[in-house]
Amino acid sequence: MNSLGIWYVEFMWLTAVALLWGGTNPFLKKGGTGIQKVKAQTNIVKQFVCEMWFLLCNWKYLLPFIINQSGSVLFYITLSKVDLSQAVPVTNSLTFLFTTVIGFLLGEEINKETLVGIGCILVGVSLCVLGKS
Repeated sequence: MNSLGIWYVEFMWLTAVALLWGGTNPFLKKGGTGIQKVKAQTNIVKQFVCEMWFLLCNWKYLLPFIINQSGSVLFYITLSKVDLSQAVPVTNSLTFLFTTVIGFLLGEEINKETLVGIGCILVGVSLCVLGKS
């Protein structure tokens, strides 16, 4: 496989990581709804424990969290094969893109500034990919 083909495969792994991270962010937000109602009157440590218990017992939060963390495992595996200077910008920018798209599909609104940002992301990622080849 030539270097362009190898980079294409690496780019697809980074895209998969971004999809796992970005695709779960809106679900984590929805799953965490109600945590502000958890109140422990005594101290900050008890408050923390109560909030963690709320999240760990809430499958609507826990399932996206586990999927999100599988993206982290895949990212670390991919880092063994991909240049860090390419992996981080591509993955982080595409994560934002997937978060926005999935959030929109779940009913969140997208404003003009967000659309301009998505366009900038696509241009930037394309330049990263083309610069690597």
